[in-house]
Amino acid sequence: MPAMTAPAPRKAPRPRADALRNRERIVTAAREMFVEHGPDVPLDEIARRAGVGNATVYRNFPDRDALVREVVCSVMDRTVEAAELALAETGDAFAALERFVHAAADERISALCPMVSSTFDHNHPDLVASRESVERLVEEIMGRAKAAGQLRPDVGVGDLLIVVSQLSRPPAGTDCMRGDRFVHRHLQLFLDGLRAPARSVLPGEAVDIRELLDS
Repeated sequence: MPAMTAPAPRKAPRPRADALRNRERIVTAAREMFVEHGPDVPLDEIARRAGVGNATVYRNFPDRDALVREVVCSVMDRTVEAAELALAETGDAFAALERFVHAAADERISALCPMVSSTFDHNHPDLVASRESVERLVEEIMGRAKAAGQLRPDVGVGDLLIVVSQLSRPPAGTDCMRGDRFVHRHLQLFLDGLRAPARSVLPGEAVDIRELLDS
């Protein structure tokens, strides 16, 4: 009797292109609405902005915490990409830092601010990996500017990201798009204050990136 061969393991089906696009639209819409309205915005409003049905949102994200975590990870991953581009530049180290800060604001890093008090797991492996990548890369960008004598030495990665997040959020009670007009102007004012030599002594200690996400 011929030996029976075990059936080849079936590969997990790849998500359809339209399913991936729907997921990306949901995350993008959630990121925008979290910036505008905070993390408690109704999920059906997010679905409406994304142009998908409520069932599509819940099929991708079984609960609010899963969506919040995905938004935070997506913001941090896009921030990593901006940091990698800045590190690939040669020349003026502070100019590379400036370009990174403005790019991070455009990626809606301000979406992280409302998440600080959220209930999602801040120690989820995906989030930890993203956070460590951001910390390492931004520390390197800032380190190059400090080594060049262009960046004041008493600021940390958390200082930078917290201020960028705060300055790129629309003020309470204002239209988000109207607030966007002033983001880069105010960020440049902040960046000018980071230049060495420092003209004042900062109170407290440099902020670590963990303080941006840990409750």
